[in-house]
Amino acid sequence: MFKKVLKYLLPYRLPFIVALAEVFIMSGCELLKPWPLKIIIDNVLSGKPAPFHFAEGFSTGFLLLLATGGIVVIYIVLGSVTILNNYTTIKIGQKMVNDMRRDLYAHLQRLSLAFHSRRQVGDLLYRVTADTYSIQSLTMNGVFPILTALVLLAGMFAVMIKIDWELTILALTVCPALLISIFAMSGRITSASVLARQEESEVYSVVQRAMSAIRIIQAFTKEEDEHRKFMAASDRSLVASLRLYTLQTVYSGIVNVVMAAGTALVVWVGARHVMSGQLTIGAIIVFTAYLASLYGPINSICQTWGMVQGAKVGVERVFEILDIERDIKEGARSFPKSGTRGRVVFENVSFQYNDSQTVLRGINLSVKPGEKIAFVGPTGVGKSTLVGLIPRFYDPLEGRVLVDDVDIREYKLKALREQISMVLQPPLVFPVSVRENIAYGRPDAGIEEIVAAAKMARIHDSIERLPEKYDTIVGEQGATLSEGERQRITIARAILRDSPILILDEPTSSVDAETESLIMEGLEQLSGGRTTFIIAHRLSTVRKADRIIVLGKGEIIEQGTFTELIEAKGPFAALHQYQFSK
Repeated sequence: MFKKVLKYLLPYRLPFIVALAEVFIMSGCELLKPWPLKIIIDNVLSGKPAPFHFAEGFSTGFLLLLATGGIVVIYIVLGSVTILNNYTTIKIGQKMVNDMRRDLYAHLQRLSLAFHSRRQVGDLLYRVTADTYSIQSLTMNGVFPILTALVLLAGMFAVMIKIDWELTILALTVCPALLISIFAMSGRITSASVLARQEESEVYSVVQRAMSAIRIIQAFTKEEDEHRKFMAASDRSLVASLRLYTLQTVYSGIVNVVMAAGTALVVWVGARHVMSGQLTIGAIIVFTAYLASLYGPINSICQTWGMVQGAKVGVERVFEILDIERDIKEGARSFPKSGTRGRVVFENVSFQYNDSQTVLRGINLSVKPGEKIAFVGPTGVGKSTLVGLIPRFYDPLEGRVLVDDVDIREYKLKALREQISMVLQPPLVFPVSVRENIAYGRPDAGIEEIVAAAKMARIHDSIERLPEKYDTIVGEQGATLSEGERQRITIARAILRDSPILILDEPTSSVDAETESLIMEGLEQLSGGRTTFIIAHRLSTVRKADRIIVLGKGEIIEQGTFTELIEAKGPFAALHQYQFSK
């Protein structure tokens, strides 16, 4: 993990070096802090000779002025450099968070639908928004303070051992006890941190699911049940967080008690050294001040170590996703400027989501450019999965899919998907303006092109009746529009994209007959001259298809024109009779 984290730190090595230089300046100021007080006690008040050759002729009044002025200067320098150091480290940490968040989000965008179907959206959301902050906690709020403390510790040790080596060795006797505390508690803190993050991400998942299904929840008056689910998840998160904070507090308490015992021991022995004449009062005051400063870095290391354990868990959760290999590999080929001809071939294609769920078996199908193909069959036989192989939402387990006689795995993903327009079910509309929704696939399109696409999709008149027409902001998931309006906006989006291959996934499954008629008019405009794949439960949608493919248990069981299949009196005819006899 060190190498992975270092990759995010290396781009900011220059400001990091500046921050390290600031650390040495701050450490120097910390080392100088007690000395003006020693001069005041030993040289001004006790009348001992000045400690520096250049100050031998100074009066006690002037020496007092220098010492008190020195205190002010030291604190001004220390405060200024501390502010600069905080700004530098926070800036580095925030940029690292931003870089990690960028990489994680981009990686999630490129993982296949098979991956996303197995993961909770709320958990992924938590990793992107919360866990990415852990890299700042781990480095600039964790490792960097430890490094700062080590530099200060080395300086303190060098000065203290010169003042009184016996007291210095005595002061360090607390270190074994502190190390035992670290090893005893760090494992528990790590485990508690893992559980706390898991439970908190579950809260995100519960909220995300509820907000996505708020209509159904209210329609079935399940608000209280959903509230109970949320509170149960929130309570589990609370218990896990309290356990983590309790362990961290106990750990902090143990460290403070050990250091208090070390301080008491050093003060007792130091006082005896003063009484025996081994040390001056000023020297013991400086030593005691250094002792507090010595224990400060040790305490910082110990306290920060507990925080680092929690941050490490968050970083590991991010790298867990980043380390997942993309199962959809990038190809190298592009299409000619004119685009694809639209010839699509499935050669002995099989697919399964997992070892126990085979969806497609030995599919062989050749589609000519401009041909309109319809897929029908019961729910769950693999219709959507089959057409999802064309834009490479998934890759087949066996066999291959070809576009223009080239295995689609050889194409660049962006180049391949630019050749495909899709109208999906349910229709996806974003909470932006109608204009932006239609232009989603071609954001550079002019308003004239957008209006022309809307007219072809038979949605222009409805848009003109909206308060701000094409600039009207639609609600979340298009809540302010009817189902038919949302569907026709997605058709306008596909028309504007103007791709040679068209995929229509149940375009009229949940609309009334009048709306279906309007949608079918738009689809006729859209599919003209394009290689078109239609998934339909309503057989009225597929009457004008050049060929109808009937799927059953992941296999092609029948194919032909509408008339041929009716006359064959096979599965399609039975399905047709069932639908139109109701």
